[in-house]
Amino acid sequence: MSSATTYIQSIMDLAKSRNAGEPEFLQAVTEVLESLLPVLEQTPKYREHHILERIIEPERVIIFRVPWIDDKGQIQVNRAFRIEMNSAIGPYKGGLRFHPSVNLSILKFLAFEQVFKNSLTTLPMGGGKGGADFDPKGKSDNEVMRFCQSFMTELSRHIGPNTDIPAGDIGVGGREIGYLFGQYKRLRNEFTGVLTGKNIRWGGSLIRPEATGYGAVYFAQNMLATQNDSIEGKICAVSGSGNVAQFTVEKVNQLGGKCVTLSDSGGTIYDPHGIDDEKLSYVMELKNVRRGRIKEYADTFKGVQYYEGKRPWGVTCDCAFPSATQNEISEEDAKTLVKNGCKLVSEGANMPTEAGGVDVFLEAKVLYGPGKAANAGGVAVSGLEMAQNATHTNWSREEVDGRLQYIMESIHQQAKEAAGRYGMGGNYVAGANIAGFVKVADSMIDQGAV
Repeated sequence: MSSATTYIQSIMDLAKSRNAGEPEFLQAVTEVLESLLPVLEQTPKYREHHILERIIEPERVIIFRVPWIDDKGQIQVNRAFRIEMNSAIGPYKGGLRFHPSVNLSILKFLAFEQVFKNSLTTLPMGGGKGGADFDPKGKSDNEVMRFCQSFMTELSRHIGPNTDIPAGDIGVGGREIGYLFGQYKRLRNEFTGVLTGKNIRWGGSLIRPEATGYGAVYFAQNMLATQNDSIEGKICAVSGSGNVAQFTVEKVNQLGGKCVTLSDSGGTIYDPHGIDDEKLSYVMELKNVRRGRIKEYADTFKGVQYYEGKRPWGVTCDCAFPSATQNEISEEDAKTLVKNGCKLVSEGANMPTEAGGVDVFLEAKVLYGPGKAANAGGVAVSGLEMAQNATHTNWSREEVDGRLQYIMESIHQQAKEAAGRYGMGGNYVAGANIAGFVKVADSMIDQGAV
């Protein structure tokens, strides 16, 4: 056993002892560390400076209660978090998630992934993540507003445009960002770019709502281009039906592909005729305005099947875009996708494929774009929003989209070259982890033992 292997095992043992009961975080740490073995073997300075011991430990973890009053006048209490993971290359940057499943493990895994994702964007952003176990579903606008105001009353102490810049994530869309921003402005008496994903009328960026979905498709295009192929004519399975899934479908349509599935926590719809722009408009109104269930799509359009309690991965497809949540593709799902002819997976969600599923895709030589690379378009355009806020300018839709395409191409190139450099050509998982890690690790060494 090499000294680098022994070092990695010691870090994994340390992580397990310090983070017992946090499976998602340990899964993320394991996936990254296993990719770094060749780097650590060839570059002893990372061991000498104890980079792994430091990089797996958040710089700061903030946990706080959020009391708020519901429409019946009753006091409710939720638990909230902000994980400020690593600021070696810039202020903390990462979304806020409002969902009943939110806990310390999930947010630490998301913050850890965010460090490397943000590094890959080429923009000066550190990594963070936050949220609360609050469920916006079934709540009135006034209840959501009161929760957001209480949440921001505490969070405002810990964030700022040069310290920590949150954004949206699951359960935090334009409505929630508006309420959060309004409360921050009220408390601090300043209009500043402390949040991204803002409305274009008050400091937001064009393309920001579309960026994660568009970026996942652009990354897929870059992977396909290595085989002289494209999205055109491809049958695509998409999970989720929120922001990322919606704009994944929109971009696939624009590039000549056909998406045949969407899903939510209730089940999956399969539309063999394809979710065209008219049907997509229905989905956007259903999910963004009426906040209904995807089953209603099957009740509205002819020839559509609804699979209650199922995910989309049993459907025959050329490309898969998991865009819902973590660990939504199991090892068996991955085997089914490969058996049914799937040749590409581009992750719009964060860590949506279980470790066993990742192994299946890599062994089958599937073009597999991991979330930290494939879905980095969202935070990339958040970084562009920050740049526009700092200079008090607004860029055109074409300029932002052009920069997004360039960034996704750059991320693809970094991951591809890093994998090739260490003898793992075509392995975008290893390539993305290595390329993201090296920039952060070198910056940590530059800045000393902090």
